[in-house]
Amino acid sequence: MIWNDEFETLPREAIESLQLKRLQQVVERVYATVPFYRAQFDRADIKPQAVKTLDDLRRLPFTLKQDMRDNYPYGLFATPLDQIVRIHASSGTTGKPTVVGYTKRDIDNWAEMMARSFVAAGAHRGDVIHNAYGYGLFTGGLGAHYGAEKVGASVIPMSGGNTKKQLMIMQDFGSTVLTCTPSYSLYLAEAAAEEGIDIRQLKLRIGILGAEPWSEKMRDEIEDKVGIKAIDIYGLSEILGPGVGIECIEAQSGLHIWEDHFIPEIINPDTGDVLPHGEQGELVITTITKEGIPMIRYRTRDITRIIPEPCVCGRTHYRLARMCGRSDDMLIIRGVNVFPSQIESVLMEIEGVEPHYQLIVDRDDNLDTLEVQVEVNEQTFSDEVKVMQDQNRRIQKEIKDLLGINCHVRLVEPKTIARSEGKAQRVIDNRPK
Repeated sequence: MIWNDEFETLPREAIESLQLKRLQQVVERVYATVPFYRAQFDRADIKPQAVKTLDDLRRLPFTLKQDMRDNYPYGLFATPLDQIVRIHASSGTTGKPTVVGYTKRDIDNWAEMMARSFVAAGAHRGDVIHNAYGYGLFTGGLGAHYGAEKVGASVIPMSGGNTKKQLMIMQDFGSTVLTCTPSYSLYLAEAAAEEGIDIRQLKLRIGILGAEPWSEKMRDEIEDKVGIKAIDIYGLSEILGPGVGIECIEAQSGLHIWEDHFIPEIINPDTGDVLPHGEQGELVITTITKEGIPMIRYRTRDITRIIPEPCVCGRTHYRLARMCGRSDDMLIIRGVNVFPSQIESVLMEIEGVEPHYQLIVDRDDNLDTLEVQVEVNEQTFSDEVKVMQDQNRRIQKEIKDLLGINCHVRLVEPKTIARSEGKAQRVIDNRPK
């Protein structure tokens, strides 16, 4: 089923024609209304009227998260504050948050994109959507909420935290769709087991999970332990919030990005050069319908690739491969680029290992060290020492074979690693800054 057949199945030529028209409009608008963009364009010696084709997009300068902080709070708004009906801000842990504003039309467009996303994931009118994304300045909760209402589903505005109550509500209210982070869905399964609840016997059938990178192996783990179809959703507050792209339930192979609202590019994160479709690099997004705070060539730092091939679901918009990490989350350990998701993919292959882990990076005598702490299940932890040693050696070998680095592996007992009701903290980097 498709929510907006007219736009979701546009022919490629029509998509690109619409993108160019909207790109030209937004470039002219930000040049006229946002001093930051006018200065950026002038420094690059380019005027709005120079954008005559979609290829001309690559001539425009990038926008960075730091630019948002430098213009805190309203410096990048392209609309007077009396037309801004909603203000959100990122949940960043350092410095000023990044602030985004929405006009009434922005909110309507966001709800429509989230409705598309829910329907693509298999949700529909009559579903009971248990929304465990955080409400407040974080975009997740309200973004999902408005989309669920637009579809005509019943939405439970649960927000994060209070896990025992979450489980009670799921049972009593008959929740059919769960929205939260992937790591929290596993925590819910774990907490349910402790309460004597078989979460697989609840009415849940779909999980729409995002806000952190997660591997295919973690998807398998979630689908097995929670008993749902686990769908990856993508978004970021600077661009919109959730609903920038989503997997369809038919294929679960790449996230459809709504190209009538966004233009995606993939660049080499070191050089800034645009890469051909199919090559992996950093995702850059230009918003072409946002009024409150348009973003021109925003560097997301997320690592992915564009999949241009048609999808079996019938949607014609390009897809993004699942995010495999972030360029700013990438660890460089003894000269080797390491993404937490790569280590996760190794751990999820090991029998008896739980999907809860942390990477501890340190420096000893000027040499980087990596310790992988990972929980094992009850049976493995109570096994004889030789079994644990064999597992330890296997994990070390698999990581060495994949990444070419030695690491120390510490197998820890169940429930040792701190749980998060939001984004999981996977990396603790203790190296001197």
